[in-house]
Amino acid sequence: MKVTDLKANEYNPFYETYIAKVSRDINLLEGFIEAKTQVENFFKSIPEDKLEYRYAKDKWSIKEVFQHIIDNERVFMYRCFRIARHDKTPLAGYEQNDYILPSGANKKSMASLIEEYQMVRLNFIVLLKSLSSQDLEVLGTASGSTMSARAAAFITLGHEIHHINIIKERYL
Repeated sequence: MKVTDLKANEYNPFYETYIAKVSRDINLLEGFIEAKTQVENFFKSIPEDKLEYRYAKDKWSIKEVFQHIIDNERVFMYRCFRIARHDKTPLAGYEQNDYILPSGANKKSMASLIEEYQMVRLNFIVLLKSLSSQDLEVLGTASGSTMSARAAAFITLGHEIHHINIIKERYL
């Protein structure tokens, strides 16, 4: 299953920003496995003195951006799981800014953030391995819009690419 298999009715157009960043040639599961190593290596390569840097007063630090990537993956994995299990209960949105302060990201070491990312990513990979193509095509509702289970997964991949690009452009 590739991102090109997605149909326009499987996600809100807002998410096109993320979906467009996912390689058209990569299989969903392979993408999750390959991106795991790429994301880990990227965050390991950032100098220690840059980890709490903010390019503007009201922006997140690099650690907070990484925590956001992790938290967002948790939310979208949950969406993928619920929708793939044919749960028709509309899933609420979330306010990403509300998650940062209580996360205590800047108090965490990069090693602990990487471990947290690894565990969340491995959980998502195991979930994806357990789902059939038909499960992944199931449509549900998240944040007031239609979303397929597979769209939730592809959005996750594109979302981390989006934030890594921002870190490269504005932080480093």
